[in-house]
Amino acid sequence: MDIFMQAALDEARKGSREGGIPIGAVLVEEGRIIGRGRNRRVQQRDQMMHAEIDCLRNARLTGGYHNAVLYTTLMPCYMCAGAVVYFGIKKVVVGEARSAPAARDFMQAHGIEVVDLDWAECRMLMEEYISMNRKQWDEVLSELNPDLLIQQEK
Repeated sequence: MDIFMQAALDEARKGSREGGIPIGAVLVEEGRIIGRGRNRRVQQRDQMMHAEIDCLRNARLTGGYHNAVLYTTLMPCYMCAGAVVYFGIKKVVVGEARSAPAARDFMQAHGIEVVDLDWAECRMLMEEYISMNRKQWDEVLSELNPDLLIQQEK
């Protein structure tokens, strides 16, 4: 088991216990975690507070993260993928991409290596959340990209 993805999963579970969407992220540089975050959209009533953004806000202040790897339990959306590009992160490791495939192609087009672990634990956490919070999840997806709702229903 990857210890950094496990740390991201721990963040996702914390978010779930807080009543939020179970998505977590950690930023790793030179083998140590320099930032942690979780989706706090529900808790803070802030649609911009995605796990990856929260993680970057909590990371050390820098002009970039060119040697860092972002671990996230769910494939980043376009907003978060834009932040990955902006900060020069070259690798993103994803727990699962089935719930919201979002911006894989966008990141790869910008030279970012995207590794999808397709972890059953990450999938099950999201599947459980979605089944219990379908209306809220549809709202999240429609904010990100209305076409995702259509894809999700297929």
